[in-house]
Amino acid sequence: MTLFRFLPHSVLLLFGAFVAMTVFPSCQRDSGSGNTLVVGMELAYPPFEMRGPDNEPDGISVRMAEALAAFMGKELEIRDVEWSGIIPALQSGKIDLIISSMTRTPERERAIAFSDGYVTNGLCMLVGNDSSIQTIDDLEPGKTRVAVKMATTGHQWATSNLKGVELIKLDEAAKCVLEVVQGKADAFIYDQISIYQFWKKNEEKTRPILKPIREETWAIGLRQEDEALLGEVNAFLKSYREAGEFDELGLQYMAEQKAAFESMGVPFIFH
Repeated sequence: MTLFRFLPHSVLLLFGAFVAMTVFPSCQRDSGSGNTLVVGMELAYPPFEMRGPDNEPDGISVRMAEALAAFMGKELEIRDVEWSGIIPALQSGKIDLIISSMTRTPERERAIAFSDGYVTNGLCMLVGNDSSIQTIDDLEPGKTRVAVKMATTGHQWATSNLKGVELIKLDEAAKCVLEVVQGKADAFIYDQISIYQFWKKNEEKTRPILKPIREETWAIGLRQEDEALLGEVNAFLKSYREAGEFDELGLQYMAEQKAAFESMGVPFIFH
């Protein structure tokens, strides 16, 4: 006590600040330094978010994140975050942005902010090969079972619009597909690109209905208070679009899908 009593006031203030930083580090954000952009994505959604043969992050969203970090003059850190926890991770400061094929919805806009859109996609269905289902109107209340991945827009839409239809709620898209393959579910509602890819892997057992139930817009998620960052992100998207980079990514990662969708007259576009 005698030592502290005779120290200058300015020294005591510096010592107190040091103790606070040491003892209470949890008060600081966990989303990297000012020179690092921390991007969250669930690496389970090829060709947008996935791991390559070397187990490193790969896909369209990864290339976008790399280009965004370069545009901002920052280093990039990608964190693989489970889908159900990705918005809480943003809100708590564990990540700076979400670039994970996220649909901009009014429900999500109450919790976080969104950039300008960069993809128009749509919800559609995967059904059994011998199913009589042709449109969403064929899902009969009390008779139909529909698989949905939890916390997705397919789950939200089905909950609001398919009254009386039994929903099978699962945490992975692959499990939802298996329900259809095994005849335990009559349909799986998810986005067009994924439904197309799951059908290609299960052509003998399934059939895609790619006409969109509703169109959706994907955007980058941010904290609502990060207005300056939002401006930078939108500036990046504009320049990236004008440079034709979205088209290049489409050709690199999904040339087959784009060609197939065009032949079916089904919209799936970067914008």
